[in-house]
Amino acid sequence: MARRYDTNDATDRVTGLREAASAVRRGELVVLPTDTVYGIGADAFSSEAVADLLDAKGRGRSMPTPVLIGSPNTLHGLVTDFSEMAWELVDAFWPGALTLVAKHQPSLQWDLGDTRGTVAVRMPLHPVAIELLTEVGPMAVSSANLTGHPAPEDCDAAQEMLGDSVSVYLDGGPTPGNVPSSIVDVTREVPLLLRAGAISADELRKVVPDLEVAN
Repeated sequence: MARRYDTNDATDRVTGLREAASAVRRGELVVLPTDTVYGIGADAFSSEAVADLLDAKGRGRSMPTPVLIGSPNTLHGLVTDFSEMAWELVDAFWPGALTLVAKHQPSLQWDLGDTRGTVAVRMPLHPVAIELLTEVGPMAVSSANLTGHPAPEDCDAAQEMLGDSVSVYLDGGPTPGNVPSSIVDVTREVPLLLRAGAISADELRKVVPDLEVAN
């Protein structure tokens, strides 16, 4: 049976974060609020947990799961060939609604789906998410919806879709917005905007003037 905690209540928040961290370490799934929509998350280094996450969403391996982190410093252990321009994007927009696609360290023992040697990584601007990520480390996190359904802006919508496939729900109330993160590929010499989201191309070009936009 899934457990749900109100993170706007001080006592519930402490208990909920403790239970969510324990669930992640056991290889179970949790739902957490972010600065965009609610996410369903698992230990990024547990291939079984990530597979369970994809199953819960009804999603195939061809759409790999992004990774959320609690600090930019975590990038040093996750990515390689990270350019100066990529770091400038991190400095300007993290924590926030910018996902960066980078080459992951080849030594990492994880299976996020068919990533072709890359990882989509983000640091969310949400205190509950950051607190959980700081406690457990990098998490594979995708929007907490069944594939083909709208991404949930509140915990009720997430629980209605995912039910008992999730062990712990962290209810932080409605999310600040339902616009997804912008996605920039920084594996190239010139960064490429793959998806325009909460951060516009014009805003990104203030940091990376040569930014290209995918067709």
